[in-house]
Amino acid sequence: MPLRTREEFIQSIADLDLQIYMFGEKIDDYVDHPVIRPSLNCIAMTYELAQQPEYQDIMLATSHLTGNKINRFTHIHQSTEDLIKKVKMLRLLGQKTGSCFQRCVGMDALNALWSVTYECDEAKGTDYHERFTRYVQYLQENDLVADGAMTDPKGDRSLPPHQQPDPDVYVHVVERRDDGIVVRGAKAHQTGACNSHEVVVMPTIAMREGDEDFAVSFACPANADGIYYIYGRQSCDTRKLEGNDLDIGNANYGGQEALMVFDDVFIPWEHVFLCGEVEFASPLVERFAGYHRSSYGGCKVGVGDVLIGAASVAAEMNGVAKASHIKDKVVEMTHLNETMFACGIACSAEGVRMPAGNYQIDLLLANITKQNVTRFPYEIARLAEDIAGGLMVTMPSAQDLADEKIGPIVEKYLTGQCDTPTIDRMRILRLVENLTLGTAAVGYRTESMHGAGSPQAQRIMIARQSNLDHKKELAKALAGVGTPWQKEKLKTPAASADA
Repeated sequence: MPLRTREEFIQSIADLDLQIYMFGEKIDDYVDHPVIRPSLNCIAMTYELAQQPEYQDIMLATSHLTGNKINRFTHIHQSTEDLIKKVKMLRLLGQKTGSCFQRCVGMDALNALWSVTYECDEAKGTDYHERFTRYVQYLQENDLVADGAMTDPKGDRSLPPHQQPDPDVYVHVVERRDDGIVVRGAKAHQTGACNSHEVVVMPTIAMREGDEDFAVSFACPANADGIYYIYGRQSCDTRKLEGNDLDIGNANYGGQEALMVFDDVFIPWEHVFLCGEVEFASPLVERFAGYHRSSYGGCKVGVGDVLIGAASVAAEMNGVAKASHIKDKVVEMTHLNETMFACGIACSAEGVRMPAGNYQIDLLLANITKQNVTRFPYEIARLAEDIAGGLMVTMPSAQDLADEKIGPIVEKYLTGQCDTPTIDRMRILRLVENLTLGTAAVGYRTESMHGAGSPQAQRIMIARQSNLDHKKELAKALAGVGTPWQKEKLKTPAASADA
């Protein structure tokens, strides 16, 4: 099958007839629902850019399985160049959408599972990697979106999965049959789940003896019997129901999260990639997290580019762009943004070839990347809000501007620099609001904190990967720790001077 167009992708999602609930109601026409459609447009951009010649070098890759051109989101990284192009692709998409485009999780899940299934087969004599290879080829040949599903609700986090009062707070196997398994549970915070063709499930934490039913990885269609989605709320989301784009800020694009519920879903063995091998849950979680944390060095930087641009335009419209403190704040925003990008490129350039043949990013630098992302976007957002001014959060509505009596008053008092139309000033301020406080905050600020694991998760990995013993040995060697002290060779300062 050739690469899908934007329109073909949107129709394919409509054809799935997904079971989606929002505000206590089942949503039937979800593709055209005003709250959902902006997020669908974001993923559609990954198809649209793949069709444009000027972007195909980073949007497309050559499949090592078939030799065909495929969307990079379904690619298994074959070199450090692939890893670097991935980061650049994500920055481009962040720039084009100003939001979360949702396909990173699935791409990172595929690459983590590629090496883990190979190593599990080598150690245990299973055939997971062969199954997974066929599945990846299926995704590539049909140009499909795979949703990566890792995060479980977790229940009482002081207890391991098998000791939970309600085992359903972790996805687990409830039945093993000759033809497959039956799973039950839920995955939380599922980015882009309602815009995906397939779901790729992974365990969420390291497992131990007793957790065998929870150490499961599998794939299934997003519309499999027993799967349904409860749409997550976002700040200012109902503005999309009001019928105007002015108050939304970024009307055409947005992120998406959902609670994905598995109500006794049957999975054929062909699509099971881990089932009871508790010792392989930890490397799968760590490798996926590494890939996904490196992704943030691209996507959040692209959205940061948009926010820096919006703040700079707001400064011009306010008539303060030439003020030295404004210039300095823009420089600081740029410094922070490019530092995140540099980290994303660095962990990719330092990637290594795995025994399975694919390339893994440098795990230490990937976690450094994400640790910076938990901090820098907050400062970039703070500076953008500072530059934009208080009107960003006190501005009257689009209905006020459209009102026959109130509209001219709003127009009069919200004017900025003399040659700037008031409505344009309102639009740019709403964009800053959207990126820092509104629906895009899920795809930028708040997601920067908790996406791919909260800050402490990265600090744990940084401690594990930092090779502190090696650093201690370096210091000891230079200081001469452990070498004999030859007191007889000491000279007094006076003796040295006489000499």
